[in-house]
Amino acid sequence: MRSKDRLSAEELLCQLDTARRRLDELTEEVARNDDKMQRTQERELRLLQAEDLESLLNVLVEGLRDSYGLEYVSVVLCDPDHDIRHLLLASGMSADGLPNLLMVESLTGLAPQYIALHQPWLGSFAGCDHQMICPGADGLKSIAMIPLTHRGKLIGSINLCSSDALRFTRDHASDFLAHLGIIASFCVENGVNRARLLRSGFTDVLTGWHNRRYLSVRLNEELARAWRDQAGIICLMLDVDHFKRVNDAWGHAAGDAVLRELAQRIESQVRASDVAARYGGEEFVVLLPNTEVASAKLLAERIRAAISEAPIGLPCGDAVTVTVSIGIAEVHPGPDDHDLKTIGDSLIARADVALYAAKAAGRDRVIVEAA
Repeated sequence: MRSKDRLSAEELLCQLDTARRRLDELTEEVARNDDKMQRTQERELRLLQAEDLESLLNVLVEGLRDSYGLEYVSVVLCDPDHDIRHLLLASGMSADGLPNLLMVESLTGLAPQYIALHQPWLGSFAGCDHQMICPGADGLKSIAMIPLTHRGKLIGSINLCSSDALRFTRDHASDFLAHLGIIASFCVENGVNRARLLRSGFTDVLTGWHNRRYLSVRLNEELARAWRDQAGIICLMLDVDHFKRVNDAWGHAAGDAVLRELAQRIESQVRASDVAARYGGEEFVVLLPNTEVASAKLLAERIRAAISEAPIGLPCGDAVTVTVSIGIAEVHPGPDDHDLKTIGDSLIARADVALYAAKAAGRDRVIVEAA
């Protein structure tokens, strides 16, 4: 009887010990989940706090890589109309300037998972499947593809990649990653909408070009960059010759048509890095960062030729050939030049003087300000 009682006590102690170990395991698991939840909330908060589209994309790519301690993170966004790319350019950033951000016209053929990516996909990294969405990646063994959506439609993914084959597997729960994808998708949509709203205040309604307000902001930014890099900026000031005659002969609707076509012809000649804006009325300005005067004059001549080489169709069915006069001025901010606004105002004014010199010399020509 005693032996049986002792055996029961030993069994009870063993069960109690097992229960304690299980409790310890559950306590550790709860602590890990609490820590995981806290880090997830911190990541999502950083996304929600991003002030603009550029900052958001930086958090998605570099921020998540650092936060997860991963070797590689990429973000793919489908941008068929180059809308997001144009918004980034308008803010002074090129999509190419952020490593591992891929802007594509279509998701087709990039990765097989895009055919039905409704929830995060975790598994082995395969070069044949994932190299196009993770260009330049090397030594990766596992990947988590988190879908980004807009109104229920897949628009891209966040791709978390690790050299550890066990970091992302089919057996891992993906609830936290799915929630991150929802937050990130919301933040991308919100960031794009905010960028559009900001751009609307910088856009000329008639031509779709940037306006004078935008020019003022970008001129200050480009001058600050030129001051830092000890580089120069050139300003082209363009004005349509005898524009009043178009309005008088065919009306303001015809004048508007001419200005829209002029904007398109000018835009066809300038580089993506140049800053072009409608200054007011029939005047346009193009800023050329880090450009030599000789190159600027060649560009101005190309613009002048592109405008005058073919008649512009008018709403009434008629066509009119117009010419432009162009003035060129240059500035090189020195180390002691800290009043960038005054320097910018002077640059615009000197280009305007050169423009009127071109007018006085007979119009339809390019004049560089006297040295």
